[in-house]
Amino acid sequence: MSRRRWICMLAAGVAVTVVCTVAIAQRGRGYRREFRPGDAVDRGGVPEWKNDEQFKDDVFVFARVRYSSDDRGWGRGWEKWRTDYPDADLNFSFRLQQLTTIESDPNGRVVELTDDSLFDYPLLYLVEPGLMHLEEDEVLALRKYCLNGGFLWVDDFWTDWEWDNFYQNIKRVFPDREPEELPLEHPIFHCVYEFKEKPQVPSIHAWYDGFKAERGTEGQQHYRAIKDDKGRIMVLSCHNTDIGDGWEREGMDAGYFKEYSEKLSYPMGINIVTYAMTH
Repeated sequence: MSRRRWICMLAAGVAVTVVCTVAIAQRGRGYRREFRPGDAVDRGGVPEWKNDEQFKDDVFVFARVRYSSDDRGWGRGWEKWRTDYPDADLNFSFRLQQLTTIESDPNGRVVELTDDSLFDYPLLYLVEPGLMHLEEDEVLALRKYCLNGGFLWVDDFWTDWEWDNFYQNIKRVFPDREPEELPLEHPIFHCVYEFKEKPQVPSIHAWYDGFKAERGTEGQQHYRAIKDDKGRIMVLSCHNTDIGDGWEREGMDAGYFKEYSEKLSYPMGINIVTYAMTH
């Protein structure tokens, strides 16, 4: 991880280029597609680009965690790890390449916590842990990854019930550490884009129904961190918000794009990546 991370850190810390607002055109289809391991990724109209072959292994790769989830509760029967996949990953990788000078891989990766390649990725993205269940070897691998410099970003889970399930799993990873709420003054809300309040992004379907959040959680968004002994964030959980839906659904509705993708989802995503790569 160290060499690749150093290059990404240099790109993020020295040469981030942003605009006051994310003035970008909508791309991608933004509807859920079936995924089977081994399938070629259908980009759905998201542009592809080429990085310098000499440094093809030294670009930021958006890595999504594949895990097991219980077949019960909200949205049963759906593999929770692939919510918003692949459109969210493709769109965010493209916007990161477009709006900053961080060179990113156009395709991203799906990884399991027990993969030998895990330490190649300085940041991992994990969604919908409300029904997640980590096996013991995954717990050990995630602890090692985080303590050795990795950053786990958890997104898109709602209600106290889903928080409790995530908490039970992450406490197995770090039994001696507690998640702590990040104040609005924390640099993660200001390092590139300035936020006057912690962003809360609903799914586009909740927004169509007139809601600003999902399942009665409006105004209850939480950004909690688990830190190492030096105060570095190892785990960031974005609870009662769905940042990734603003990426996936950017091409579905101009109003949702303007209100959430442009103003909240992409700026917060860029802030998190930049912060993770420079601290």
